[in-house]
Amino acid sequence: MSDHRKTETMTSRERVLRSINHLPVDRMPIDLGCHYSTGISAFAYHNLRKYLGLSTDNIQIPDMVQFLARVDEDILKRFHCDCILLNPGWKKTSRWNPRGEYTFSIPFNANPSLRDDGSWLIQKDDAVMRMPNNGFFFDGGWLSFSDETAEESLARYAKEAERIYKDTDYFTMYIGYHAYFCCDDIDWQCRMLTDPDEIIAGNERIHDRQMNAVGKVIDTMGNHIQAIAINSDLGSQAGPLCRPAVWEKLCAPYVKKFCDFVHSNSDLKIFLHSCGAIHDFIPLLIECGVDILNPVQITADNMNPTELKNKFGDKITFWGGGCNTQSILGVGTPDDVSANVRELVSIFKPGGGFVFNPVHNIMGDVKPENIVAMFDTAYEESWSL
Repeated sequence: MSDHRKTETMTSRERVLRSINHLPVDRMPIDLGCHYSTGISAFAYHNLRKYLGLSTDNIQIPDMVQFLARVDEDILKRFHCDCILLNPGWKKTSRWNPRGEYTFSIPFNANPSLRDDGSWLIQKDDAVMRMPNNGFFFDGGWLSFSDETAEESLARYAKEAERIYKDTDYFTMYIGYHAYFCCDDIDWQCRMLTDPDEIIAGNERIHDRQMNAVGKVIDTMGNHIQAIAINSDLGSQAGPLCRPAVWEKLCAPYVKKFCDFVHSNSDLKIFLHSCGAIHDFIPLLIECGVDILNPVQITADNMNPTELKNKFGDKITFWGGGCNTQSILGVGTPDDVSANVRELVSIFKPGGGFVFNPVHNIMGDVKPENIVAMFDTAYEESWSL
């Protein structure tokens, strides 16, 4: 490949925004860790840094449940990443050594306790989450470790957003809004059929809260961020979690009102995180005003990448789907990973509307050789536009 084809003519922020807008870019944008579903397990991150000869002394954990690492700028630069997590970090931290050589910086009020079976337990009030012996993440309750008021948190996030905007050229987003579908509550999903008025009333209450909250985000940092993330899984591996027609009636109106409000009051994009087989929801999400879809679970039912790109690629941005994390990244060879990345990038990249990221987070047991192969191949393939 000739050197002139590797000359970047855009900033990272410009590159991502132009790709979202389906405009020509100098190369395909790349993400690692801009969202809590585009990141990397702290264990895999430790192994990756060690493999690359980088320090492992200060690995920070912004997400205690999925146990994700903050991706440092040395790694972002090594893999030519264009995006960064908007999270100022915990106000007070402690060091935790779950096993072996792994030591991490975690929130001070987490206080994991070791059990006789080798598992780690964290309990707050009546909620508990547990990391099994030799596990890579916590399950059980999704506990919060914030030790500040909503106003204090907003101010710190706004300050960090300003720093990122002025001192770097990364794309970033504000994360934390509900997409009006309770994917983790089967009773709620049943009530969509038995008590639809109750669901509407609940979504009205959620919407009122979110309008007030997102308005403050726009006011305090809207000029320094580029997107707002909303989150609710709409699909399982095998199919949708509810009938799309029912979702269209009970949930879609609120997603649309949220998107309309953000688009009317800012230049921010809407990033929707939804796992699973969601093919039949995509036209509805586009109508609602969703700009970006993540993680693009290509191994789920009816999520063929070529069909997704051909049907929706000019109307929405696919953020993810760049490597098969279920049956390639964690178990294949580096050559297998590179081949998979080349195949998927060749499908999703043409015409823009694509930000490279694997399907969801990199799991804790993924070999560093495979991670390097994935991102190095993505960068090489990013230039053949």
